Amino acid sequence: MTLLHAPAVARNRDPILAVLRRVLPARGVLEIASGTGEHAVHFAAALPNLTWQPTDCDPDALRSISAHRAAAQLPNLLAPLALKVTASTWPVTHADAVVCINMIHIAPWAAAEGLMAGAGRLLAPGGVLYLYGPFKEHGEHTAPSNAAFDASLRAHDPDWGVRDTGDVAELARRHGFDLVERVAMPANNFSLVFRAT
Repeated sequence: MTLLHAPAVARNRDPILAVLRRVLPARGVLEIASGTGEHAVHFAAALPNLTWQPTDCDPDALRSISAHRAAAQLPNLLAPLALKVTASTWPVTHADAVVCINMIHIAPWAAAEGLMAGAGRLLAPGGVLYLYGPFKEHGEHTAPSNAAFDASLRAHDPDWGVRDTGDVAELARRHGFDLVERVAMPANNFSLVFRAT
């Protein structure tokens, strides 16, 4: 099995963890687009009272998550599931929280729509949806580096790009979520915390 590593994880995992400690319920978490699996291991180790369910749609990512999980041997970290966020049904029928880190800008807007729809199906009132990544505010980038990143994403795929917090909050509202907290994070990123109504 191949252990994949993302350099950004080492930089952002502890600031993200500080927010998750405050906002996540003490039960089951579904992580969407778990990528390398490094976040899943870090958060499951730091939050042993939570059951952490990683997922991804990419076979290489799923193999990497499995390899990191095997190395970590954490009882609360479940085997990864293949999950396509835009699918009308997901392989999980219940969660107390949904966590999605650095996905909606590296995917078409349909992925954000699928994420909100799926989270809306899963989460009971009071359930938490947590997003992390770069976001525009009122149609403007919050830093020149984010503008450059957005341009590079759109050059790779015109359907990708840094999303605006207002657009994301409105999409979430249509699926039964209120934006309850916006936390400035390192490297011009934000944590957005939504709660199911």
